[in-house]
Amino acid sequence: MADFDDQSGPVRVPRFGLSGKLLVLTVLFVMIAEVMIYVPSVSNFRLNWMNDRLAAARTAALVLYAAPSGMVPDDLARDILNNIGAQAVAMKTGNTRRLLAVTELPEEIHRNYDMRDVTWIEAIRGAYYGLTDPASTVMRVIGSAPRDGEFLEILMQNGALQRAMLRFSGNVLIVSLIISASTLALVYLALHFMFVRPMRRITRNIMSFRADPENPSRTIKVSQRNDEIGVTERELATMQRNLTSMLHERSRLAALGLAVSKINHDLRNMLASAQLVSDQLSTVRDARVQRFAPKLVRTLERAIDFCQSTLSYGRAQEAPPDRRMISLEALVDEVRENLGFGRDSSIGWIVSIERGLEVDADHDQIFRVLLNLARNAAQALEARAPNNALRDQIRMTGRREGGVVVIEVSDTGPGFSPRAKEHLFEAFSGSTRPGGTGLGLAIAAELIRAHGGEIGLVEGTIGATFHLTIPDQAVDLDAWREERASA
Repeated sequence: MADFDDQSGPVRVPRFGLSGKLLVLTVLFVMIAEVMIYVPSVSNFRLNWMNDRLAAARTAALVLYAAPSGMVPDDLARDILNNIGAQAVAMKTGNTRRLLAVTELPEEIHRNYDMRDVTWIEAIRGAYYGLTDPASTVMRVIGSAPRDGEFLEILMQNGALQRAMLRFSGNVLIVSLIISASTLALVYLALHFMFVRPMRRITRNIMSFRADPENPSRTIKVSQRNDEIGVTERELATMQRNLTSMLHERSRLAALGLAVSKINHDLRNMLASAQLVSDQLSTVRDARVQRFAPKLVRTLERAIDFCQSTLSYGRAQEAPPDRRMISLEALVDEVRENLGFGRDSSIGWIVSIERGLEVDADHDQIFRVLLNLARNAAQALEARAPNNALRDQIRMTGRREGGVVVIEVSDTGPGFSPRAKEHLFEAFSGSTRPGGTGLGLAIAAELIRAHGGEIGLVEGTIGATFHLTIPDQAVDLDAWREERASA
């Protein structure tokens, strides 16, 4: 099992978690909203309160203005002003300014408010002064006058307005607290059930999966949600399944590597014994034996080297290629002989290589590449027996394009399935043959890359066609590609 533990110790759930932060933020936002509602509300209340006083003053002004010679008994004037809540009422008509009623003229007027044209900034500023000014602050409030008067003004102290605004603020506070508490509870519960609980569930699952990632039962159970939480659950479940599958495959590969290492040890010993026996064939004077003995020895040497291919893929990188100029045509003939294709073979073998073409490469490594590709092609063709040399063919072509040798290995077989193409050069994933490991293509790709070249599957061909490019040591493949594109 993979070890995912680190030195950081167990994951601790914070005391002040997402729910606590959500609660604090919700309270903060609700309070900000209440302040934003309260400020215009108290400003509007103050304007209405003053306009009510001006309306009462206009009615009183009609009575006072209609009195004979403007004379009103002091008791009546005092009652009128008390009802208005003012100290004096005056009206300007034309060029004259008439004091209609007065109980006490203040020594100083502290604030002047013109209610005929009030902006929202002035309303908010006036509400602030109304709440913070002392009760003895004298205000001069100007409004429209009745009949042909230019304007009406009243003098009053701030105390009555301040008390009314405080009562209004208290009522607003009580209502706001009720609304805030209800809104807070609803918002908190909604967010808690919609986001916090699912996130806690995902967090618990991640912690549980981290403890045992190879256990399929630790994969998160996906809900039916179609929002971002649902997408997160589905993506997490997919990632966990892929990781579990990868870890299972890794465990199987580890067991396979152990088994192969044991088999490799015994197989190498047996091949070494066979090699000793084959060496004795060189002393036999039979002409046919002398003809085939070197090939047998060479084949056994390759078999011993090939025993390392599986282990070398999983355990270490291939040795750097020992590059020299080699004949591609001779190398292809060697591959054909190793596969046992003769004139009477049921699978056709076609070679189309430029005369005298040489490739700058490691002989043994390129031999392994071509042998793996040709063997895979032969196995794909043999799978649909009976074979016909006219229908079932393996074709190898080679040409030089500047400093790059281009090789193609193709067959007329069934080709690769879409699933196999997705993992074509991955070990234990790209094989289409039952029981195949896909190591041949993985090793071929690794060896070609070691030469600075590329290997790929050509689309749109009958069967499978592999395209190989092997640049000379002094050639940059990217520069060569750009040069061809601009030509």
